[in-house]
Amino acid sequence: MQNKRGISQAFYKSPEGVALRPATVFDVFDLSRVLIRSITQLCVADHNNDPEHLKQWTANKDPATIRGWFRPGSQIWLAERHGQVAAAGGLFETGKITLLYVDPDHTGFGMGAALLNRLERQLTECGCTEAHLDATRTAREFYLNHCWQPENTPGDWNGIPQFPMRKSLHPGD
Repeated sequence: MQNKRGISQAFYKSPEGVALRPATVFDVFDLSRVLIRSITQLCVADHNNDPEHLKQWTANKDPATIRGWFRPGSQIWLAERHGQVAAAGGLFETGKITLLYVDPDHTGFGMGAALLNRLERQLTECGCTEAHLDATRTAREFYLNHCWQPENTPGDWNGIPQFPMRKSLHPGD
């Protein structure tokens, strides 16, 4: 079976006005803002505006905690739109995408797709042949549209459904 996404990935161009770059510890406030706004405003299908679910999900999204995410073996990437941090993505160099969130003011401009493409390329550069992630109900369709496949049975994290997914990073698979 031919992986059309893998082939097109080599020719992918970021949308107009979008810049992708590695995050630094100086970006922790912007990262926190994007993550919390995305979770609270875009992931309602997952947390159902339940205050306890929101509290648990956003508890580790403060700047001090995010600062600790900068360590060997992990990477955080940002998508900037017209100079403003619009999306954030993260990975473990062992093949796991750990986060991908878009600020609500920047949806519909290709931020998520551009950042996902960058994260997949980074994993390939790290020598990974397959990538894994846990999608939320909100993001599941997005990943399916980018050739990710369901893997295992759905799980649960503090009452929020998690959908394990995988993707081959070989263009011919």
